[in-house]
Amino acid sequence: MPDRLRIGTSVVLLILALVSAYPAFASRRLTDELGRTVLVPDQPHRIVCLTPGLTETVYRLGAGDAVAGVTDYTEFPAEARTKPSVGGLVDPSMEKIAALAPDLVLMAANLNHQETIHQLEDLSIPVFVVDPQGLAGILKMIQSVGEAIGRGPAARTLVKQLAEKRDAILTRVSGLARPKVFVVIWYDPVLTAGSRAFISEAIAVAGGDSVTADIPQAWPQVSMEEVLRRSPDFLLLIKELHGGITLEMLRAHAGWDRLDAVRNRRVIYVDGRVELPSPSLFDALEGLARSLHPSEFPTKDERTP
Repeated sequence: MPDRLRIGTSVVLLILALVSAYPAFASRRLTDELGRTVLVPDQPHRIVCLTPGLTETVYRLGAGDAVAGVTDYTEFPAEARTKPSVGGLVDPSMEKIAALAPDLVLMAANLNHQETIHQLEDLSIPVFVVDPQGLAGILKMIQSVGEAIGRGPAARTLVKQLAEKRDAILTRVSGLARPKVFVVIWYDPVLTAGSRAFISEAIAVAGGDSVTADIPQAWPQVSMEEVLRRSPDFLLLIKELHGGITLEMLRAHAGWDRLDAVRNRRVIYVDGRVELPSPSLFDALEGLARSLHPSEFPTKDERTP
């Protein structure tokens, strides 16, 4: 038998041995957000989360101790960084996942590959899939994850709190002038956020209008001339993205220095959680609204005693 085939066979046998060794717990049938019927443990004890947003959601629901594995680039919360990674969003390692002996894997249809579902099913590992679309979809996802990990009541409480936070901001910005915002994902070529990006809806809730919200893709590429034509009042920069794009970098790059938003230093810096389909996106809404409407959202130091 060739060495490569012998090694491959050994790996498969190891994975099957690990799967067969999983402890048997009481289980229940749930329907995930793709309409699949999934047999999940009543109380999962070893959860692998295949997106950073899912990891954060599990922690927010009080089940961080049950997280056995995460994916690359998981940053929030800080304690999740100590968990072993099973690889990237689109290419997680089945060997690493199986070695962690999970009793549940959580994944997202909009970020992970469909093939991952089949690979996990072939290993008899339960996989529950969410498919968040927009802010309402994130709230639905939180509730779905809560049910899947046996934290339904905690999920209902969290969803209620986040929805109230969103609605309170919507009420405060109602009737205000809506600044035009351009999200800078990269500056050459120019990449931005379209209608399918969560950040576009977050800007709308915060009382602004993304000038590229009419573009159907999540992350479209546009020309510098198109940016100038749309003439945003503010540029929104994500601090950690690509190491951090700064106003100084834009001012030094041809074309960007012609924008009034650059000349007038009208730039909003946000952290990477504003684009995660997770509870943190709702937490970031007030800060974003304060950047767009500072007089309506004063800080503690600015408030009248």
